[in-house]
Amino acid sequence: MTEQSALLLRKQLAELNKNPVEGFSAGLIDDDDIYKWEVVVIGPQDTLFEGGFFKAYLDFPHDYPLRPPKMKFITEIWHPNVAKNGDVCISILHEPGEDKFGYEKPEERWLPIHTVETIMISVISMLADPNGDSPANVDAAKEWREDPNGEFKKKVARCVRKSQEMAFD
Repeated sequence: MTEQSALLLRKQLAELNKNPVEGFSAGLIDDDDIYKWEVVVIGPQDTLFEGGFFKAYLDFPHDYPLRPPKMKFITEIWHPNVAKNGDVCISILHEPGEDKFGYEKPEERWLPIHTVETIMISVISMLADPNGDSPANVDAAKEWREDPNGEFKKKVARCVRKSQEMAFD
């Protein structure tokens, strides 16, 4: 399986290099390890995250695409669906099958047809439209629900500024 997953990841990387997708860029952290990617998510237009450059790591299992990668933001980001340690919590990255809590339908969870591109598009839409039902960052979710233009907006703006400074280091 390892060979197959490595080939598939190489193919997806080549495809993204050839036809970049708006909103993010992707590459390997280390050219010798196809299972560890670095992605930069560009804050979507007309959202609080606009103008930000958020770096994240994608860590693929050796049985990819049967199981999803893990995604972790390295750049600080204040968002209901990103844990304070940077772990991204969205349905598409959850292990396939039934949700024992009953929040998600199996088809919302990981499916082997997903690619880096479909993952990243989901993450970009998550930034634009947080899911308050199952927050990974309870404080951010509370602020987003109760006062989206107050404290939440301020913290996001701070993250965007910091991300811009880091992007040009």
